[in-house]
Formats: sequence, C-alpha cells, structure tokens
Amino acid sequence: MTRDGVFEAPGRINLIGEHTDYNDGFVLPIALPHTVRVTAARRDDGVLRVASRQAHGVAELRVADLAPGVVTGWAAYVAGVVWVLREEGHPVGGFGLLVDGNVPLGAGLSSSAALESATALAVTELSGVDLDRRELARIARRAENEFVGMPCGIMDQSASLLARERHALLLDTRTSEIEHIPFDPAASGLALLVVDTKAPHRLVDGEYAARQRDCRRAAEQLDVPALRDVDQADLDGVVRDLPERLARRVRHVVTENQRVLDAADLLRARRTRELGPLLTASHASLRDDYEVTVPELDVAVDALVAAGALGARMTGGGFGGCVISLVEESAVDACTEAVRAAFADHRFTAPDCWTATAAPGARRADRVPTATA
Repeated sequence: MTRDGVFEAPGRINLIGEHTDYNDGFVLPIALPHTVRVTAARRDDGVLRVASRQAHGVAELRVADLAPGVVTGWAAYVAGVVWVLREEGHPVGGFGLLVDGNVPLGAGLSSSAALESATALAVTELSGVDLDRRELARIARRAENEFVGMPCGIMDQSASLLARERHALLLDTRTSEIEHIPFDPAASGLALLVVDTKAPHRLVDGEYAARQRDCRRAAEQLDVPALRDVDQADLDGVVRDLPERLARRVRHVVTENQRVLDAADLLRARRTRELGPLLTASHASLRDDYEVTVPELDVAVDALVAAGALGARMTGGGFGGCVISLVEESAVDACTEAVRAAFADHRFTAPDCWTATAAPGARRADRVPTATA
C-alpha cells in the first residue's frame, strides 16, 4: 500500500435520459476527456487538508470532526466522500489532497461527481480499502446527497467511474446493471458538438428538488414504486386523473425512459445517425413537460437544428448548462457559427463550442491505466 498517488476522474455528458435516474429509470451517458485530478498523500495526524488550483484558500480539519454542514463550498464534495467512508466503517485516516482539473465549472458536465469519484478512488486505494466501482459510485452519491445536500441520482458518479473509451454507458439505475455500448460518431462521419451556453444556473437546487417531489407524489398517487413502472402504452389513461403539472412530469419520465432504450438499440445496430430525432424529442419534453430549460438552451437547440444538425438537446439537470447535438463532421463549423449568431442576436453571452469524444472512466494517473469494469 503506497502513501501517495495521482488519481483522475472525468466529467460526463448524458447522451439521453434526463431526470430519469432518481425515478429508477435508464440513462445513457459518456465520460469526457475533461477530468478532475487529485494528488493525494496519507497523513498520520488524522487531519484532512484540501486545496485546489482553481480556488483560493485551504480547507483543513480533523477527519473525526467531519459532519454534514461543517464544510461548505467545493471542499464539501471531497470531505463528504471521506465522511461516508468512515460512517460505513472503512479505515480511512488523514489525507492531504490537491485538486486540479479542466471540467468546465457550472456547465452541467458533472465536475462535482468527477471530484467525488477521483477522491473516492484516491482515498480507498491509498487506505487499502477494496471496493468495486459500483460501490464507489454509491458512496460518492451518498456524499453529495447527505453531506453536500444535493438530491442527485447516481448517473453522474456511475459515468465518471464506470465509463469506457468510445462507448456509452447504459445504466439501469434500479438494478445497477450496466452495458457498454459502442459510441464512436467519427466512425460514421459524425461529431458530437457541445455548446456551453454560459447561462447562469437559475434556482437550480430548489427546482431540482421540486421536480423530485413532483415525481414522488405522482408515483404515490399512481401507486407504483417509481415512475419507471408506468407503462408507456397506458400513459394517457394513467395520467388522466393526475393534476396537470404532475401529469406532465410523468409524461416526460416515461417517454424519456423509452427514448433511452430506443437510443441504445440504435447504437447497438450502428445506426448512430438515427439518434438525432430522439435528441430533439428529448429536449422538447424537457422544455414543455419537465420545464427545466432556459432561453439560452432553447435558442441553441433551435439554431443547431435549423443549421442542419441531426438533432440537439440540453444535457444535465437544466436551468443553464450545455446543449449537445449530433452533426455531420462537415457541418461542425456551420452549426457552431449558427449558434454564435443566434446568441449574438439575443444578446446572450457568447457560448463555448467544442466537439466531444467518449473517454475512459476514473483511473490512477501515475500508473499504467487498467480496465474500468
């Protein structure tokens, strides 16, 4: 067991399957080449000391004193992982951790899950704690839920820890079953264009929690364990007696789950071009039924589709963040310029645009990488 090491974990893009993970549904993310890197060293004094190259100040406190509310800000994602591991009886002591990374902050690309995942990998390996990647994802999610106070599902942590290069990760969030499905748009002459809209997140924490409450209430009224259990074939009849807002929430979750399964079938059949309409339908559902888009996201999607993209949708929790679109490689520049022009017309902040590839999951960066399950 070594005393120090360098560990990194990627951010993620969710190809499709938004707001389905906390409804026991299906998701289809990829990992990004953008990572959070944690340089870690064990300490013998029982102190957790955390610093970041992207933030001022140092957080330092005794590991034994960790508790929800004691640490705030970005350091809470690190401290929360250590707290969960100790709460669950794992022999974790003091650490010095230096954080660095290039996952865009505030873009909805799960920089927080990348930080949690890199921390979990570092602390467990250097402490001699042997846990598989699914367990690490669960621990990281618990840290975000209970220590940070963000009621997220498990998609982001799973993508960061379990993803494979040139593959999408089909995850059943109820059973934790996974399937690595080939996803390499370039092989079909395509590109996955990402637009960071730079839209400030608006009321995201409260609205995210409100959507979860709506889903729980709808499931209770429908007498099902989760909205995943609603049959799409009976959807219109099922939602007829629900309040209008809850009916729309159910409609999004049920149809989005089916879109994930349809997308997975297309990727297995190497029919990547046909993903486009599913992406655009997903965005319409998120806009109209789930109500988590903002003008910047909608303008970006409309501009991309008008410029010839095969399909486009917001990705992440919404209320700001990024849009993804599937485009012909030859159309990347034209689609990029169309979005920039549309944002200028609306007097929005200029967006960042770049193409993404499916990258590997979390790994130890100072050794030869190993398979990520």
